Formats: sequence, C-alpha cells, structure tokens
Amino acid sequence: MSDHPLDPVRIALIGAGSRGLGAYGAHVLRRPDLAQIVAVADPLGERLTMAGHLHAVPPTHLYPSWQTMLDAEPAFDAVIIATPDRAHLAPALATIERAGGISMLLEKPICPTEEETERLAAAADEAGADVTVAHVLRYTAFFARIRELLDRGVIGQLLTIRHTEHIGYWHFAHSYVRGNWRRLDEASPMLLAKACHDLDILRWLAGAPCAEISSFGALSHFTAANAPEGSTARCDEGCRVERSCPYSAQRIYLETLSPAPAWPHDVVSADTSPAGLARALHEGPYGRCVYRCDNDVADHQVVALRFTNGVDATLNVSAFTRETTRTVHLMGSHGEITGDFYANEITVSDFRNADTRTSRLTLVTEGYHGGGDDGLMVDFLNRVRERRRNGRVEAARTALAESLDSHRMAFAAEHSRASGETVRLAA
Repeated sequence: MSDHPLDPVRIALIGAGSRGLGAYGAHVLRRPDLAQIVAVADPLGERLTMAGHLHAVPPTHLYPSWQTMLDAEPAFDAVIIATPDRAHLAPALATIERAGGISMLLEKPICPTEEETERLAAAADEAGADVTVAHVLRYTAFFARIRELLDRGVIGQLLTIRHTEHIGYWHFAHSYVRGNWRRLDEASPMLLAKACHDLDILRWLAGAPCAEISSFGALSHFTAANAPEGSTARCDEGCRVERSCPYSAQRIYLETLSPAPAWPHDVVSADTSPAGLARALHEGPYGRCVYRCDNDVADHQVVALRFTNGVDATLNVSAFTRETTRTVHLMGSHGEITGDFYANEITVSDFRNADTRTSRLTLVTEGYHGGGDDGLMVDFLNRVRERRRNGRVEAARTALAESLDSHRMAFAAEHSRASGETVRLAA
C-alpha cells in the first residue's frame, strides 16, 4: 500500500473493457493526483496491451487472470472489478478475503442472480468489507438536485414518482440484441443489467424500502417472426431492406453515429476506423440482423412499486425511443418536479403560489452518465485516502448494503413478470 495517505491511490483493475478502461481508467488519466492504475488483469491480450500503454503499467504487472494478479501483487490500495456480469462473484469474494482492508469498487449489477448477490453480501458483511457499487446516478448533479429539492420540501409530501428509462432504439440493438447483455444465461435480466440504476434512484428518492412490486414486459419485437421479407443474417449480405431498417448495423455504426465516438464503436472493434468497423461488422456479432440473433431478454418492461412510506412509483424501460435519456416526474402534495436527465433540465411547479421555474444544470462533457462516473470515482478515491489516514471510513453513498435493495427489487420484478403475481418484499 502507499506510504503516505495523500499519495495517489494505487488501483488494481480487474477487467479492462469499456467500463474498466473507458470510464474508470479514463478518470484516472484525468486525475493523476488522486490515483494511478498499477496492475491490470484481463484475459484479452489486446486489452492488456492497451491498458499498459495508456497507464504506463509495466508488462510484469499485466496479468491474463485476476487470480494471478491478486496472488502476485502485494502493493495496492483498491480494486476495481469491471468484468462481465457473470464474472463478478469470484474476484469480488477473493478481494473481500484479501488481508489488509482493500477497498473495492464493483461494477453493477452486483451479481446476475439472487443467490450470488446474497452470497456476496453475506461475505462482505461478515468481513466488514468496504464495497462500493457503481450506482453512478446518485453521484450526478441532476439527481442530487432533485433529492435536495425533496429534502427541502419544495413539493410538500412526495406521493408518486413516474420514471422512464429511454434506452434508445440503436443502444438497445447494440447492447441487448447483438451485444453482451442479450441473453439471460450469459448476463442477467435486462431490468437488472440496464435499470438497476433506475431502481436504485427510485429507492433513494422515495426514501424508504420497497414493500410490493408488480411487473409486466416481454421480448416482443426483436424475434425471427418479425424479420422483414428480403432480410439476411447479416446486414451487409445483400439485405433488401437494409437502407430502410433503423436497426441496420451499417446505418448505426457507419452513418448515424459517425464519426466514430469511443463508445460504442470501441466495443465493436479495437480498430475504429471506417475500414476497421466495416470489417468487424462483416465478421463479428454487431453486424448481425437484429431479427436473427440469439437474444432472449425483454425489450420493454413496466414496473409498479409501493414503498413502505406510502410512496408509489412506476418505472418504464423501453428499447423503442429515439432519445437515450431518463425522464422523471415526481408528484407531491404541494407541487411537482419534472426532469430530463441528459438535457440536465429540471422544472419545479409550486401549487401554493402558482410558480413554475425551470433550471438547466451545466452539461457535463467528460465521462459518462451525466458526470456520475466521475462523481463516483472522486468519492471512492477520497474515501480510500480517508481510510488510509484513519483506518476507517463512513459507508459510501452506494455502499453494498445500500445497493442491495435495488437488486432485490429487480429480482422481485422479474419474478412478477414471469409469474403474473405481485411480490411482497421482506421487511
């Protein structure tokens, strides 16, 4: 570990993909005063090479497995786990068991199944581990402002919340039809993978645990039955409807999102030049017809929630939106709040004086999730430094115990969706 409490936090990174390198690693590059990555584990050689180049990590500290890294590396202060969903549990348990009070930042979801989630939570509780879950929305200026308005009582007693996750048609096709989160047996339910952020925010804004939950939803559109006549297995194989299909891989990656941003193009191909992307679309999973993939997760879902303090809420999660944003409407006894997350716009109406005011927060241009990734990292790293100074630290805003509610809500919602039953959560 570092010798001085104000030295940069020494991070061991497990998983050098779009979250590990693209979000958390990018923050470290912007804030070398706070942290440095000193070791990286990833099974893909090209990712290790890239991580070593970006963060000046010597080859002797680049590992093809997290087991080797944890065994070999004696000197680090924190671990970031940004592996695929189904590879969270084992490295997280190993990190918790490691001597020395290592702090851990765990990418969401905690684990893809209820059994694994509870197992990890029990291990962390028994060890008194410092585990922060990457529920980044709590660290955004947008949701922090809404929470502040609620705490100040500007709309009186909160009674109802309506929240919508606008995934975006191309984003859903990228991640949940062609991509890594398309199948339950390889990742997790769509609601957990995409919307545990939103369930966490609902829990935070409601200010109480969830008591009852019901859910409906299905995979309705992205199926073989809806494949247009003349379509082909891949978008570049002479598909007769490719030019008019909104889900055309060529249109999405080479036209709509051109010039190529870092994400999602860096997921499609390490070479994000037009030629590199075209080659990857011809050969890899992201060039497949969305109606001829092996996906099985829901493409739309609605959840109804009742919290123990009487607040009711609905969550709508849909693939079929133009914008990729979140919108929220909070209704209280004396007013209402509406907001658009990616517009960073919040409107407050006060029934008592018929006053309506709209505020626009400063748009965040660095990082992802409206500044939430950076907010999470700053808080996490400062807490690690505080722990080095005092040997202890207060729980994070998204500590594991705090984040468990959103996952239990997601698992209950999936049970309700499958069974048609209303689920009552344990008190």
